[in-house]
Amino acid sequence: MHITIHRGSNEIGGTCIQLSTQNSTLLLDAGLPLSQTSRHLDISSIQPDAVLISHPHQDHYGLIDQIDPSIPIYLGEIAKGLIEVPRIFLGRDQFVNDFHYLRPWSPVTIGDFTVTPYLVDHSSPEAYAFLIESNQGRRVFYSGDFRTHGRKAVLLERLMKEPPAKIDALFLEGTMLERSNDRFPDESAVENQIFETIRQQSNIAFLLTSSQNIDRIVSAYRACLRSGKVLVIDFYTAWVLEQVRKAASGVPAMDWSTVRVYAHYRQDKTLKENKDFFGDFRKRAYHNRITKEQLEANPSQYLYISKMSQYRVMERYKQFGPINLIYSQWLGYLVYTDEQYYGAEAIAHYPYDQQVNFVYAHTSGHAPLNDLIRFAAAIKPKKLIPIHTEHSELFSDHFENVVRLSDGSPLSI
Repeated sequence: MHITIHRGSNEIGGTCIQLSTQNSTLLLDAGLPLSQTSRHLDISSIQPDAVLISHPHQDHYGLIDQIDPSIPIYLGEIAKGLIEVPRIFLGRDQFVNDFHYLRPWSPVTIGDFTVTPYLVDHSSPEAYAFLIESNQGRRVFYSGDFRTHGRKAVLLERLMKEPPAKIDALFLEGTMLERSNDRFPDESAVENQIFETIRQQSNIAFLLTSSQNIDRIVSAYRACLRSGKVLVIDFYTAWVLEQVRKAASGVPAMDWSTVRVYAHYRQDKTLKENKDFFGDFRKRAYHNRITKEQLEANPSQYLYISKMSQYRVMERYKQFGPINLIYSQWLGYLVYTDEQYYGAEAIAHYPYDQQVNFVYAHTSGHAPLNDLIRFAAAIKPKKLIPIHTEHSELFSDHFENVVRLSDGSPLSI
């Protein structure tokens, strides 16, 4: 088996790994880079037999529309919906790729390869690690992005208890190799901080987080239950929750009694213009709608899941006193310009605004060093290859059998 990391050997995001035999080629992820200085990659020139997408984050799937549409793309069914709907809300054309669905722990054969997806814990629904076996007996394990401190941690504990055997090479993500997760070690810690922030608030609270971070939305919902508050979501978040509930019925939903849906004009317009895609979703969402007037009548009763781009909504509530702004995502977004991430510049000023109680409450979607060490010890690979990390040079300080690759450099196993 021949291995080439096209991108991701020493950066976080933009992952793209090629596995080849004499007759078949796979790509593991086709990610959009997070860094503007990332190595350019003409992914359209690779022409694999298939692409495996580990999870629906753009730094793992964001380049698939540059791939020949006849090439099969394998991913989870929920993941497929979650990469489609943002494009609709952004007014972009839909993907025209040839999508095929993966099922947890169910092997699929692609040319010379057999691929087994392992469902893992990550800050994204339906995230997979992959066992890839060639017909010559070589066995590679790709960790994808994972953690062991989310609400699905049992998946990783089960995998480490019964790991695949005789792994020739492990691609191990190292996002957190030089970062600490001590302040908020798990989702319970985040939930407690949200609860403490909103339980005696005198004005509305906004929670800045990804609509696809389901664990975080569950944490927010639980904090609302504990404090007697109501969770407010937008149409996009409501749609995401509906998709995830197909596989996890315990996920909060727009028709729950302590959840309300706020109808943003642009999102509402998108639903009306795409009735074939959304069906009766808009009609059902309106059954649990909350209006601006209702929110402003008693703002202290609400926790509003929001985005940087919605900062003008936050500004409006300053008339009722200082707002709570719970920042629950990567702090690195605060140095972005509005061109990179609309609304980032306004939010970056909020820690210095006397009308904003800026609270940080976030735990990573990635495993810290101790859990990476546990994971590698369970897999016992003959070769451990760093991926999705800015510090591949430090892997040898913590792991055995490390083989560092550079982008574009081949390795045969």
